[in-house]
Parts: sequence; C-alpha cells; structure tokens
Amino acid sequence: MQLIGGVMSRVDRAIGPVTAVLGGVALVGVAFVAAATATAVVFARRVVRPELQREDDQRLERVDLAAREVQLAASDDARMRGRYGLWFEHDSGYARMGDVIDDDGHHVRRRIESVDFGRLDRAARGRISGWYHLGPWEVAERYENVVIDTPLGPAPAWFVPATDATGAVSTDWVIQVHGRSAKRHEGLRAVEPAREAGWSTLLISYRNDGEAPESEDRRYGLGGTEWEDLVAAVRFAVARGARRIVLMGWSMGGSISLQTVFRSAEVREHLVGIILESPAVDWADILRFQARALGWPAELGGAVARVLSAPVGGTLTGLAAPIELEALDAVARADELDVPVLLMHSEDDGFVPIEGSRRLAAVRADLVQFEVFDDARHTKLWNHDPDRWTGLVRDWLAAR
Repeated sequence: MQLIGGVMSRVDRAIGPVTAVLGGVALVGVAFVAAATATAVVFARRVVRPELQREDDQRLERVDLAAREVQLAASDDARMRGRYGLWFEHDSGYARMGDVIDDDGHHVRRRIESVDFGRLDRAARGRISGWYHLGPWEVAERYENVVIDTPLGPAPAWFVPATDATGAVSTDWVIQVHGRSAKRHEGLRAVEPAREAGWSTLLISYRNDGEAPESEDRRYGLGGTEWEDLVAAVRFAVARGARRIVLMGWSMGGSISLQTVFRSAEVREHLVGIILESPAVDWADILRFQARALGWPAELGGAVARVLSAPVGGTLTGLAAPIELEALDAVARADELDVPVLLMHSEDDGFVPIEGSRRLAAVRADLVQFEVFDDARHTKLWNHDPDRWTGLVRDWLAAR
C-alpha cells in the first residue's frame, strides 16, 4: 500500500502540469475558434454590404498634363494593357488612361487620353476602372432616360434603341445587368456591338446599387433577391415592344441574370440567350477564393458561406433573411438552361475565379460558347482586348 501510495503521489505530481497544459491548449483552441468565427462574420458582412464609394487603392506618383502622361506605383492593375477610366480623390475627378508607355517594375507610365473633370495634377491617389464611358451619349446618338417600376419602387435606366432592317426600332433587346458595387455605366461597353447587330439595349439599376431604391436591410442578396428587379425590367421591355430578349450580366450581374432565368417562367417566355461577363457562377467557390487571396485559409470561405446561410445569419450580417447559397450555384442547376450562352472570363480574374465558368461550360457544352481571355482581370475584357470582345458580342447577337 505504501508503494502504491508513493506511485500515486508521483502520478498526481505528473498529472498536475499536464492538466494545466491541456487546460491552456483548450483555452487557446476556444480563442482560435472565436477569432475565426469573428473573422468569418466580418467577411460575411463585407460581402453583402454595398460599397457605394470605392477605395482609392492606386498611388499616383507624377502627373504631367503637358506630356499627357501619368506615373503610377507599379501594381497588377497599373500595368494592365488597354484603355481604362481613372477615378481620383474619392470620385471627385475622372480621367481616361491609354495604354502603358513604360513599366520598369517599380513605376508604370501611361498615356492620359482626357481629364473629364477634377484636378488630376493635384491628385495623390485614385482607382482604375473598367467603365470607360460616362454615359450613353458617348456610345449612341439617341437614348432615353426611363424608369422601371420594381417591387421596391421606381428605378432609373437608360434605353438605347437600335434599328431593324426596315428602319424601325428593333424589338430585339439586350438587358444589361451590372455587377456588385458598380452601376449601369458598366454595360455601356456593350452598346455599340449590340446596336451593330441590330439589338436595342436597356441598362438597368437594381436595389441597393446607389441609384435604385434600397431594400429594407440595405444588403445584397448576391442574386437571390435582385432577380425580382430584373423581372420588372423584362416586363418593362415587353411593354415597350420587345419580342426577343438577351440578358447580359457582369460579375454579380451574371448571378442575377442566371437566377432570373431559373426562377421566372415569365422571363423564359421571351428569352433567346444569355451573355455572361466574368460571372459569379458559384458563390461558395468565390468565397473560398477570396479568403485565399486575403492570405486566410480557404476553409474560412466555407465558414463565411455558413454564416450567410445560417438562420442567425441575419442577426450577424444585417440580412433580412439567410442567403441560400446552394440555390445560387448555377452549375448545380445547369440542366435548367435551355438557351444559348456566351460566357467570357479571364484566367487571371483576381476576384471571381474562372473555375466556376469552366464547370458551367463543361456541363452545358451544348449551349455554352466559352471564351477565355488572358491577363484581362475582372470585368475588364473589353478594355484589354476591345476588338476581340466587341466582335464576340456582335457576332453572337447577330447569330441569334
């Protein structure tokens, strides 16, 4: 018994520190889980909260108005080939940049095509935009400011008519659906090729984009709520004489367009095709990709998806209702598509990974014309290669 007692005494002395260590590990584990959860909630809020004013993320090092050149700090965006808009000083000014003149790895010089408003020579920071045009007056001789009656109230839109073979206003319409934190200006790049193919264009706004009415929660539904506004736009088009309709969605606008097709039989009655530019096809995949891009584990993207989908997600994110991300997976619902699709995406998108588009194109190769670009980034395919992009849109619409 004395031996047993001595052994037990030694065991007790050994277990004490082990218990303390295990307790510390448990506390660290709890703290890690809590931190990961908090990060996922912050990320989820960021995904659904509209950014009506974008960050000036580009440093302007030197502006020479006489030489019509601007020097930018080197970055992936600064060295993109092609023509771009340059918003500066918190969107108080706008200029247009031409192609790269010189890139030494540290500084990038680009051509200044115009300074439309603001003092570019005094600007220190700005952001590069794919929206090159400021309004329909730059891409068409005629246009109308119109209003669409959406479920939340009147939403402004632009209508740019095209003419058919008889000289009458074309009853073939393309409805442009812009992306997240963008506005209807995004789709102006497609007006010219649509008109050349004989298609009129309607460029819409939708809830929470800074132009259309806000929803009660003032949050994006990632396509799961905005599709109702696109249905209203189709009704407007039909009432104005549209007979055949193509939906063209950019980024999140691609998700909105696809959800409209999946959820509205009324829209499908008039639909003859879909054009997708850098589309959000699979949000779960996008969230994992963006987590990795921020230097976080891809699993965090899965946690964000669970936050958005959870019944308590509204309390954590401000959403009026959870977002059913599974219902937003266009690949899983691809068998519901029954019209031709023109799908364009860049390998180096940087925001929406191309893999979702690849899967959609693979499972519906019978309907999808998949066009892959290189070095064109996100929704900047026209800017990078305008001749190819314009030709694809024009020829695809003409073939309809």
